[in-house]
Amino acid sequence: MPKQVDYEGRRRQIAEAVCHLADEHGPEGVTMRDVAARARVSLGAVQRCFGSKEEMLLFAVDHVGERITERARARLVGSPAQSAATALGHAATEIALLREENRAEARIWLAFVAKAAVNEQLAAPLRTSYASLHGLLVRLITEAAGSAPDDEGTAPPDPQREARALLALADGLTSHVLMGHLPTQEAEDVLHTHLVGLWERLGTVRC
Repeated sequence: MPKQVDYEGRRRQIAEAVCHLADEHGPEGVTMRDVAARARVSLGAVQRCFGSKEEMLLFAVDHVGERITERARARLVGSPAQSAATALGHAATEIALLREENRAEARIWLAFVAKAAVNEQLAAPLRTSYASLHGLLVRLITEAAGSAPDDEGTAPPDPQREARALLALADGLTSHVLMGHLPTQEAEDVLHTHLVGLWERLGTVRC
């Protein structure tokens, strides 16, 4: 019998190779031949999975975005007893990609973001990834606001606006750390200070 190929698994294997090469050379420096060598598959296998380099890059963008989102969600599922405010802090930390073990992923993500600024095809999946992360933050902020005691006469923060601000801050801190403008610890302090201010506006206590 012919050997059965895990098509989706092969595509993800190739996406990982794309990510490694994009980290080393940028998206523009990625070729299908180099990807095949890095993934340890034939060029024909890469071409059967992806009709073009552009299609391959699009899948890699989705792959990275899904990985970040799923890691944030897994952090929440792993600690179901945590408060809504703590869950929000954990999710923001995962999204910001400030830890050393996430440094390569951060470089890849920002490389794709830079290319997407002049490439609508790449911009579309990135917008989808950002929308997913934004939705996660909106849900956590809404839950945190719902768990806070009523404060009559004070308008509650807008979860949509707060989520946009937090996501933009996380992105900016990622860039500043990668460029060497901020040490990791200072970036984490900035994120923590913003979260403390958000918790205060929500009327919650960090646990």
